[in-house]
Formats: sequence, structure tokens, C-alpha cells
Amino acid sequence: MTPAVDSSPPTRPIPHDLPVPSAADLLEQEATLVFESFDRGTAVDLGLVAVTFGRARSRPIVVEIRGADQVLFRAALPGSGLDNDHWIARKAALVELLGHSTLYYRRAHEEAGQTFTEHFGLSEELYAAHGGGLPLHVTGGPDGPSRVGVMVVSGLPQLEDHALVVECLQAVLGRS
Repeated sequence: MTPAVDSSPPTRPIPHDLPVPSAADLLEQEATLVFESFDRGTAVDLGLVAVTFGRARSRPIVVEIRGADQVLFRAALPGSGLDNDHWIARKAALVELLGHSTLYYRRAHEEAGQTFTEHFGLSEELYAAHGGGLPLHVTGGPDGPSRVGVMVVSGLPQLEDHALVVECLQAVLGRS
């Protein structure tokens, strides 16, 4: 059963001058954003929270939630465009391939003094190490939380894309 979700619009806007988290901070953040269970209903709830927050702030975003092998939710708000679709695909591909948030990979490589592309040799046309893509995890795997999908937002500066995904996850998980 899908938990009740508070999807009322937030009272505070996402700040434009967000602090830049470290790679270690981003891994810690991921570890706190874990579902007890996740199904198609949870994906829709999560997507609707993102749409509610985006509309309340007049943000031109595209949001997509993918399960293991299927898009479970997708919405494009006014002002978003085809370019956002390309960003969504590239961010999702990175999380699906390597398992952590897109911002984590960007920050880890910046901290190491190299680019993501230099380190992995992956095409920037197919993979984007820019904030806004996070893995979706559930508890109870034999080796800890297991990844069941990805949530991606595109349309804002990368720190804001990331912050919006985190805020939506926290809302659905009942945290702030």
C-alpha cells in the first residue's frame, strides 16, 4: 500500500544560491533517501509531488521516474522543451549505469581534479554528470538497500534540479 503523501505546495522556494555539497555529503544523502517499499503507485505519488512543487514555483521542468525497465511517470511542465528530454535521458542513463546520483559523479571528479568524461571515457552525448538524477532505493536487500529505479528532473540549474528531487523524495518519505 502506498503511504499518504503531503503534496501541498512547499512554503519556501528552492534557493538560487544553494551550497555545493561534497561527494561524501551526496553519498550520505543518498543513504537517507531509502523506501521501505516502492511500486508504481509510489512512483506516481512521487511524480505528482514534483509536479505540484514545480507548478507552485512556476518551474519549467521535466520529471521522469523509471523503474527497472519501464518509465513509471513522466511530466513536462510549461516552459520545458526538447532539450530537457535529452538531459533526462542522459542523466537517467548515468544513474542506471553507475548507481549513484549524477551530482555525486560530477562532484567526485571535480574534487579529484578531473572531469567525469576523462575518468570514465563515456560519451557526453549519452551520459550527463549534472545534478538532477538520483537512484531510488528500497531497504532489505542482502547487501543493504537495493536500487529499484531512478528519478530525474531537468529544467533548472543543476543544483536546483538535484535539490528538487531530494525535496520530493523527502516529502514522500515523510522527512524534511
